[in-house]
Amino acid sequence: MRRISADYIFPLSSEPVKNGIITIDDAGLILNVESGNGDRKPEIEYYKGIICPGFVNTHCHLELSGMRSQMPEKLGMTGFIKEIISKRSSSTEEMIQQAIEEAEAEMIRNGIAAVGDISNNNSTFKQKAKGNLLYHTFIEIFDLNPGKADEVFKNALVLKQQLQELETSNLHLPSSIVPHAPYTVSEKLLHLINDYAIENKSILSIHNQESETESELFISKSGLMYEAFKKMGINTDLLRNTGFNSLKSTLPCLMGAYKLLLVHNTFTSKEDIDWAETKMRNQELRIKNQNQNEKSEILYWCTSPNANLYIENKLPDYNYFIEANVLVTIGTDSLASNWSLSVLDELKTIAKYYPQIPLHTLLTWGAKNGADFLGFTQLGTIEKGKRPGLNLLKNIEGLTISGKTEVVKLV
Repeated sequence: MRRISADYIFPLSSEPVKNGIITIDDAGLILNVESGNGDRKPEIEYYKGIICPGFVNTHCHLELSGMRSQMPEKLGMTGFIKEIISKRSSSTEEMIQQAIEEAEAEMIRNGIAAVGDISNNNSTFKQKAKGNLLYHTFIEIFDLNPGKADEVFKNALVLKQQLQELETSNLHLPSSIVPHAPYTVSEKLLHLINDYAIENKSILSIHNQESETESELFISKSGLMYEAFKKMGINTDLLRNTGFNSLKSTLPCLMGAYKLLLVHNTFTSKEDIDWAETKMRNQELRIKNQNQNEKSEILYWCTSPNANLYIENKLPDYNYFIEANVLVTIGTDSLASNWSLSVLDELKTIAKYYPQIPLHTLLTWGAKNGADFLGFTQLGTIEKGKRPGLNLLKNIEGLTISGKTEVVKLV
């Protein structure tokens, strides 16, 4: 048993506790959280800084870890996609596995307790089966040709089965079949994904409004992405011309999701947020009416600020998300599009550009909301009976994250 104290405890289920004391058993189970008076007792571990739950990284591409430092910055999404396609197959299997192992170790050092990870193949499955971190795997599929939708979805089911076969009595490896992005998936494939999500109560994720030009595809079949697709030999006749932006063209096709994570949202407007929240709130009410015991929160918004700067050199307007009081989570994206796999680094970037956002809000985004979305009920808050992991944040200036802030994984 350990008793751990710091200047402040941020349970995230309640207000911060000054000089709080956390009692845990040898397995990291929270036995008690109490306030203290700051007196130094020999049986208590004291730390300068704040203690918060382990972080939750809701959007990662672990399989791209071998591409660290290989991608030029600020290419824009169309340039990034072209580079990924040209470089993705250049590493050996041994190099890929080593990079995946090192990337996971980096996340653990950075206080990450769980990950929502995108998989286009099975390259990360062996590492996930070691049980070092909790994972929800999003088996991501894409194809614009409706004639190939059944085949693509069947391949995803095979991949999902491969992951399930690695489960043991002590290790659960949850997964979902999800679309990549509005502009890479046919409407038929979206409906296959949606129907499966309804049947299996699956949580879904989709890249959303990561670039401005993706909406031009749907509104007018024009723009940089449209021209890039033509040059890449993609049949642009398969692109949907709806007259609406990418979010409004796609969200109605994913209304069966038990929970839905919109990822990046770099160019999402206040009107988009209000529209999506209203649309999904109606779905929440339908679910609640069907089963009073169901948790009703469906829509979550994932932000990956460092990846947004790396690719588009632009951040979302976080004021929109704050004003709408929506559920925000944090994702690191991949080492092909980021300098590190650290939720704290993402929070530091947000705090740098939006210093008015309270620390409690940032940590809620970085831990609690992600745990709620992924369904890891033991994580996200420091409460009796949970096993969330404990992070110490050092070099906190007036309860504010700065560039000097560091994370130390305590539990």
